[in-house]
Amino acid sequence: MRTALTDLVGVRHPIVQTGMGWVAGPRLVTATARAGALGILASATMSPDQLRSAVREVKSRTDAPFGVNLRADAGDARERVRIMVEEGVRVASFALAPSKELIAELKDAGVVVVPSVGARRHAEKVAAWGADAVIVQGGEGGGHTGEVATTVLLPQVVDAVDIPVVAAGGFHDGRGLVAALAYGAAGVAMGTRFLLTSDSTVPDAVKARYLAATAKDITLTRAVDGLPHRMLRTEMVAELEGAGRLRSLYRALRRASGFRRSSGLSWPGMVRDGLAMRHGKGLSWSQVLLAANTPMLLRASMVDGRTDLGIMASGQVAALIEDLPSVAELVDRIVAEAETARALLAGLAQPHGPGPGPISSPSGV
Repeated sequence: MRTALTDLVGVRHPIVQTGMGWVAGPRLVTATARAGALGILASATMSPDQLRSAVREVKSRTDAPFGVNLRADAGDARERVRIMVEEGVRVASFALAPSKELIAELKDAGVVVVPSVGARRHAEKVAAWGADAVIVQGGEGGGHTGEVATTVLLPQVVDAVDIPVVAAGGFHDGRGLVAALAYGAAGVAMGTRFLLTSDSTVPDAVKARYLAATAKDITLTRAVDGLPHRMLRTEMVAELEGAGRLRSLYRALRRASGFRRSSGLSWPGMVRDGLAMRHGKGLSWSQVLLAANTPMLLRASMVDGRTDLGIMASGQVAALIEDLPSVAELVDRIVAEAETARALLAGLAQPHGPGPGPISSPSGV
């Protein structure tokens, strides 16, 4: 299934596995790359040395293209870019829009730059700065997310920019892929669906919690770090939502200390990261500290299996997922479902006397 995305990054299928902290490690990314989709390593929860090791591990297991997700506001972003360039990583993705200078630096090194955005104006900005493609996440998506639904945001961005647009937020099957292509996207990006595969290293008990979730169990909260954050409603979320200011600050300090030890960051480095997140967002200091060490809250669930002590980022689509296929089985199934859906649409588009002609897709499919 060839689109502008597959041509740009060299994969067989227009499907992206997003860079989820503590989830998108070498095992999941390797499985995704082997299946013909684009796997993205999550570097925010790795030290620079761990990132280099993870990149080399994936490259030792597959020759297929893959990418690395970076935090554009991290103090060591340029060091991580240097590692990517030295190790020959093909694609750089960003959870926040990178600077014009960082985009230029990556492109000069031959790296494909694909920022993630949640608003039309942000897509227009990074496109003007030279981004090669953009991932557009609607409000249904997991983790930090916006308020505009994918079905509204996606066509806005497709009409506004001249680079490939990848749709994220609410996708899990071939029907969704065809719908995204019909809107003019060049592919889909999925996080929760890839988390819930047998190749994901997330503990089985945590996966079971996701599989049991209904739509009402998935909430959008600002209690973690002051920003809209979509996740499963867990004991920790309820505790954070009910905690007072001093109690929140105490817990944030305690968890920040743990993150500092595990990540190798200094206190000044964490404060710099926190200030970068706080700028223009009006966050309290407890929220700043929680923002800086949100990875520890994710680790408690995604690595340690402690759903009572951690947070579980989740798209609303978790309510539709009922199984744990391998990544290869998942990608093959999505492609087969998409082909079936396209065939059905083609049949509906056949003229029966006067009427509209066949449907065409601006994605080139």
